[in-house]
This record gives sequence, structure tokens and C-alpha cells, in this order.
Amino acid sequence: MTKLGLPDGILACLFDLDGVVTRTAVVHAAAWKETFDAFLREREGEDFRPFDRIADYDEYVDGRPRADGVRSFLASRGIELPEGGPDDPPDAQTVHGLGNRKNQLLLERIRTQGVEPYEGTLRYIEAARAQGLKTAIVSSSANTRDVLRSIDAEHLFDVRVDGVVAAERKLPGKPHPDTFLAAAHDLGVEAAQAAVFEDALAGMDAGRAGRFGYVVGVDRVGQRDALYRHGADVVVNDLAELGGDK
Repeated sequence: MTKLGLPDGILACLFDLDGVVTRTAVVHAAAWKETFDAFLREREGEDFRPFDRIADYDEYVDGRPRADGVRSFLASRGIELPEGGPDDPPDAQTVHGLGNRKNQLLLERIRTQGVEPYEGTLRYIEAARAQGLKTAIVSSSANTRDVLRSIDAEHLFDVRVDGVVAAERKLPGKPHPDTFLAAAHDLGVEAAQAAVFEDALAGMDAGRAGRFGYVVGVDRVGQRDALYRHGADVVVNDLAELGGDK
């Protein structure tokens, strides 16, 4: 193991954004809950079963592209909606309409509440780069660049594969490994030479499916056992536990 807690032979680190680099997972969960609860209340009345911001979020939407998250959660409730299109207004009763409503609420929350980084992660990334490791940000969010700029962290990553890049390249999102594989390719390393850092179960699945050299689960919400079941090689509460902290 290196001083960063990684196996020998790892040349690159691939980091998820929400929940690993920034404290935005809780903001995402709140925006999803507001979106789905309003939809379910209108559809089923006041006796509707609310969206659970922990269980439903972890299982159906965390780490997935926005439209996939809508489809996955609705399917869990036996609901089908028309697909619609990416430009659907936020009040459209379509998959993309609900997704756009969630994004509208998310951006409002980010504007009013701001974004906080996980300082332990930023120090870990700086230590990794100081040791010559390549770094990439891999996120399903189309707002990745704006979020990184808001915490002055864009310069910490050699490569960005986010929701915008995935759409341009037609890459399926997590739990498929394609976005992580694309980041490794762009960094010039093999999957076996890259470590994945994720807090989402879908991200663990992607790390396992892509046969990456090491998969680090970051447990922010008490799902350590689930992270291991989904493919983590190690689970930490904060990346500072792996070493490299100043």
C-alpha cells in the first residue's frame, strides 16, 4: 500500500462529486423528495407514500443520471410516464419534466445555501497529485463544472467526465462503468491502474463492473455494509482516513 492507502500500481484516482468532494448529496436528496412528493400527492392524494430521502434516494436515484433516477424510482412505485424530451418544462408530467423540476429546485438550493466541500477530500486530492497521481472527476451531474468553480477546485482535476460529457459521448451512466472507463482512458491509464472513490451504491456497482484496480466507498450516511456488498474494497467515513492528510 502507498501512503495514500492505495495498492501499488495505482496511477490515477477517479472521484465522484456529490457526497465525495462536495456536501451536495443531501441537497440532491432534498430536491428529489420535494419533486417526487409533490408529484405523488397530486397523483394519489394526501394518503400518498412519501419519497424516503435515505432509502429511496440510495436505492433508486443516487449516482444515476437524472432521467434514469426518475425512471428507477417511478418503476419502484409501479408508475410509468411518457419520456418527453430534455427541453420539457419543469411542470410537464414526463420523465424529463420531473427531472428538470428536480434540477430547478437543486439549483435554487445551491444558490441560496451555497456548496461546501469535504476538506478531507480536497487535502487527499492535493496529496495524490503531489505524489504524481492523475485525477479525474466523474459525475452524473450536468452542473459539475459550476459546482467545482464555486469551491475553487476545478484545477484539481486533469479530466472531467460529467453529465454534459456523457450526453455528448452517449455514455450510459452509473451503475454502468462507462463514465469511469472514459475518464481512465482520457487520463491514459487502464482500469486496473485506477482507483474509484464513490459514496453511491450505483457507483460501487460501476467500479466493480469496470474491474478497476481499487474501489473506495465513502460512507456519509451509514451504509457501510451496503457499500461493501456492492463492491467496495475498503469503506471510510472520510478520505483523510486513507492518509495523505496534512
